[in-house]
Amino acid sequence: MKLGKKGKWVALIAAMIGVIVMALALFGHKVVHTEIVIPAPPAEVWAVLTDAPRYEEWNPVLVRVEGAYREGAELTNLVREPSGKESVMTSTVIRMTDERELNQFGGIRGLLTFDHQWLLEPVDGGTRVIQHEEYRGLGVWFWDASWVEPAYSKANEALRGRMAQLKAR
Repeated sequence: MKLGKKGKWVALIAAMIGVIVMALALFGHKVVHTEIVIPAPPAEVWAVLTDAPRYEEWNPVLVRVEGAYREGAELTNLVREPSGKESVMTSTVIRMTDERELNQFGGIRGLLTFDHQWLLEPVDGGTRVIQHEEYRGLGVWFWDASWVEPAYSKANEALRGRMAQLKAR
């Protein structure tokens, strides 16, 4: 089948659009990073972070987690934005190192993915808790993630409050 002059232009424009969309998907990237020091040992912080059924008692962002934290497990997460809007997302635990790291991945590759880590580091006076999340894909260019970092900071504060509450018991 021969393409006429008009058909060649249409094919060229379609190819250029395809390249642009692929580039946006490949180079779409955002990072969220929060830290807090909690006056409790990593083992105690870890116990709270990996107790999925109790998230709704303290976590203002991940208000419900269904599933068990273990490598390879798929979890269903109910996420609440500061506006009150709730979304259900699934994630897979891709790495779990006791008292050090809980790493989850989810989304649709190329469109929008998230790679979320809870990292625990022993420090003088307790544990440095880091939430680090990277978003990739085409959707990064169109999604307003400005609410995530402040929300994760609030989750960190809520975790510190939960640890204080447990210590007071």
